[in-house]
Amino acid sequence: MADENQQPVFQIQRVYLKDMSLEQPNSPAVFLEQESPTIEIAVDVGAQPVAEGIIESTVTITVTAKVQDKVAFLVEGKQAGIFEIRNIPEEQLDPLLGIGCPNVIYPYLRANIADVITRAGFPPVHLAEINFEVFYQQRLEAFAQQQKENGAGIVMADGSAARH
Repeated sequence: MADENQQPVFQIQRVYLKDMSLEQPNSPAVFLEQESPTIEIAVDVGAQPVAEGIIESTVTITVTAKVQDKVAFLVEGKQAGIFEIRNIPEEQLDPLLGIGCPNVIYPYLRANIADVITRAGFPPVHLAEINFEVFYQQRLEAFAQQQKENGAGIVMADGSAARH
């Protein structure tokens, strides 16, 4: 195939809001609370092939605000992008999907989440920048640690130790 001689391709085809949900289980009473809510934020990234050379990348953010032990609001947003990725060396593909694509998508998600929270009647929550390179490295380390822990205790039926 002629792919060997072709230039690497990394192009954004589309960025879109894939999913957004808002829950306010304690409204309207929560609006009368004087105490400021505590905010918890969870982040996840993902990627999956759509077609040959076409990948959908996603960033999911969950923002939970609590006043004492009551949930004021919970917002979960998933922003996605479709990227054309061709002729990228295999060792560069995973970092591109774990760092490059999320860096493109995240600013859109930040704006969408801030908008939903404001429209819900709460002061805006401005999400901080995320260093997806550090996030990617942490995920790799956690995966390696998990593999190490899972692989350490496996003993085969014949008594020999198996390693991963």
